[in-house]
Amino acid sequence: MTYTISQMSADDKAQWEPLYKAYATFYKMPMEQSTLDTVWSWIQDDANPFFGFIAKNEAGEAVGMAHCREMPSPLRGAVLGFLDDLYVTPECRGTGCVQEIYGALKSLGKEREWPCIRWITAENNYRARTSYDRVADKTIWQTYQMAVE
Repeated sequence: MTYTISQMSADDKAQWEPLYKAYATFYKMPMEQSTLDTVWSWIQDDANPFFGFIAKNEAGEAVGMAHCREMPSPLRGAVLGFLDDLYVTPECRGTGCVQEIYGALKSLGKEREWPCIRWITAENNYRARTSYDRVADKTIWQTYQMAVE
């Protein structure tokens, strides 16, 4: 199967929403329309270093998406890429779609002169971690999250 990976345009919103909702469902996160609207506005804001990629199959149907952004790395004194979200529909997993998305992310990183792209995933997301292990190095860092309520 062949996939086309591109940065999202305004025309992609209707196909992006179900993908992002499915991604949120996988992580058991509620997805309100206001959240969808906010994230979409980030993707469409050219002044914001937040990028959305969409993967389409040969029929032009969206089957995957990724969101990434720039993130300062003080220890490096540089800006790097951070992959926030990556989702491919279950029927397209293992078909090369995710590798195409990785390629688009890597091209963006080269274009933006990022030294690397980082991401986190759930400890129990074994299928995704198997894919990540093929294209990236697992770091020594553990992730913590502090509520600010």
